[in-house]
Amino acid sequence: MAQTSAFDVLKIRDFRHYIIGRTTFTFGINIVGTAVGWQIYELTKDALSLGLIGLAEFVPFLIVTLLGGYVADIFDRRRIILTCMTLYGLCAVGLYLLTSNFSYIIQNQGVTPIYFVIGLTGLVRGFLSPAQSAFAAQLVPKALYANAATWSTMSWHVSAVGGPAIGGILCALSKGAWSSFVAASVLSALGFLFISTIASRHERAHTEGARGEGLVTSVTNGLGFVFKNQIILGSIALDMFAVLFGGAVAMLPAFAKDILNVGAEGFGILRAAPAMGAVLMAAILTTRPPVKNTGKLVLGSVAAFGICTILFAVSKSFWFSVVMLAGTGFFDNISMVIRGTVMQMFVPNDMRGRVSSVNAIFIGSSNELGAFESGVAARLLGLVPSVIFGGAMTLLVVGTTWLRAPKLRDLDLR
Repeated sequence: MAQTSAFDVLKIRDFRHYIIGRTTFTFGINIVGTAVGWQIYELTKDALSLGLIGLAEFVPFLIVTLLGGYVADIFDRRRIILTCMTLYGLCAVGLYLLTSNFSYIIQNQGVTPIYFVIGLTGLVRGFLSPAQSAFAAQLVPKALYANAATWSTMSWHVSAVGGPAIGGILCALSKGAWSSFVAASVLSALGFLFISTIASRHERAHTEGARGEGLVTSVTNGLGFVFKNQIILGSIALDMFAVLFGGAVAMLPAFAKDILNVGAEGFGILRAAPAMGAVLMAAILTTRPPVKNTGKLVLGSVAAFGICTILFAVSKSFWFSVVMLAGTGFFDNISMVIRGTVMQMFVPNDMRGRVSSVNAIFIGSSNELGAFESGVAARLLGLVPSVIFGGAMTLLVVGTTWLRAPKLRDLDLR
């Protein structure tokens, strides 16, 4: 089944329901991320405290995600996703209770209880991420993998546009984060409903190998598969280091308050800007999938991401900052689509959970670890120099990958 239009993959009912459910759920995740960042900076006035949000999520995520990949290759991936959505919704309820009914806990204990709940969401993501990625690949034929990867990244970025914007608006209107946590709880429930309508794709024959190998051997085989494939390893590592060093999103509350002098509404716009650019690029890629000169395209896009990061750091204009942040999302989307396509094309179904968990460690955790790195760099170098440093390191990573990963550089998916 060859792709004939940009909407071919959306004609598949289960994939359509998956995209709607994933988008709705991710909307809630982004609302929580925005509200927590604003709330903690309001309470602490410390850029490092923003970085600790990422660390609080990263550590538990790192601990369980390889186990999560093993579980995704053994058990029904749909059930894993539904369970994780339920648990995340309960975490959002917990944040609401800490902010409203039990606010005295924060008054007495500071922001530590918030970090604890964020840590629980990291545990949930450690199981959700590999199951979600592996499950999506089962819903479409191989000929539509690039089309599916484009729509998947677009759906993620649509929620990343709306989530922060709504989170910022809710924080401003309710003069606090409580309403954002209520909204996230409701959106988690809606995402659950859509995913629950999808037929199970559990293939018992494909789980026997992973189950028979045992946990340690199975996980080791997943790691070995990634590290022996230069294209997969190169695409994952490129994104990881770019996000690790080049991400400015974690510092946006500080930029909004101390550099650009805008309130919660302005912060919401800044937070949504990268996803706005990503959605624009995703719309382009639905009709022009990045299958020609793929390797050079991904390297060029990551370099452009680093340049936009540096220009954002030196900006004193709110709207120029918005444009540069949109630029980071615009170019980052190209690498996301290419990496998603590579993961689906080059990984067999019975290993997708384990390989996806390795990918999640490299990519998903780099957002949280990158937030911590940004917070530490901001404390040591200052806010603006730390983001300039991150953008420069991204350019260095691109140059190194160009020289050291020729198979990725010369990749062509046509």
